[in-house]
Amino acid sequence: MTYAVGVLIRDLEWLVALSDHQHATDTAAVLGVSQPTLSRALARVENELGARLFERVPEGLVTSPNGELVVAEAREVLARYRQLVRELENRLDPDRGVVRLAFLDSMATSLVPRVLRDFHEQAPRVRVVLAQEPAHHIQRDLEQGAVDLAITSAQPQGDYGWHLLQQERLVLIVPPSHRLRNRRRVDLTELLDDELVTTPVGFGYREHIDRLLAAAGVAMPVSFESADLATIEGLVAAGLGVAITPEQFAGQSGTIGLTIAGPHARRSIGLTWRADRPLNPAAVRFRDFVTAQRATSSTPRASLS
Repeated sequence: MTYAVGVLIRDLEWLVALSDHQHATDTAAVLGVSQPTLSRALARVENELGARLFERVPEGLVTSPNGELVVAEAREVLARYRQLVRELENRLDPDRGVVRLAFLDSMATSLVPRVLRDFHEQAPRVRVVLAQEPAHHIQRDLEQGAVDLAITSAQPQGDYGWHLLQQERLVLIVPPSHRLRNRRRVDLTELLDDELVTTPVGFGYREHIDRLLAAAGVAMPVSFESADLATIEGLVAAGLGVAITPEQFAGQSGTIGLTIAGPHARRSIGLTWRADRPLNPAAVRFRDFVTAQRATSSTPRASLS
């Protein structure tokens, strides 16, 4: 007889039980099934594997050498399957699940630690797996489903939820010897003779700075590029150019932060996620906690779809 259904997890459990009890009638009683049902399952497995697993003897059953091999492997498969079920249950449990969070490098020492501290106090058994990366990598990981949520500087294009967490003021940082060091406020048009230290082409932050300079009609030569804003601040402190950074980076290595004239020297930081697929329960709990706790004084643009 040919069977259309392959070996099932239930079949492996029944094989192990048969090997343990060595009697079809007794095993069927323990499993709570009829003996014919158990016998058909055994016949299906033997047909699928092409090997006789049990020898029928007057006293019941004796596991064959091939059966010993199959039963041993079945025990391992069942153990791995049960572990998988436990891990999935934990992952899907809002109290014990896993949240995969990506965030900008520039958030590593400010917003993200505070968010994680506050969330951990409310959900200590939820595990948050972190990915610290530039905005274009965040976009890729969200698209591919490698992360659940992200703290980034712009709402991605497409079907994404977004909740504004904070507005960052951007400042011009200059070395201590710079000609503008004693100024409190500068216009970007005053930087035509300076070189810029900034992030590489392709980074979301670089695009933001390029737009800010273009709006002021300023084109600056780039002296150095770094993916890390703290490194950029250090290069400026060494006299290798000027930079536009979030205000919290000014002064870390001796630079001087100057207010930039105009209303556009800011960047928005928000929490984002794919809105076209459901988040796992732990990620939903994290999202809902953060959006409730991190509302700004202005009304944020949010979509919880």
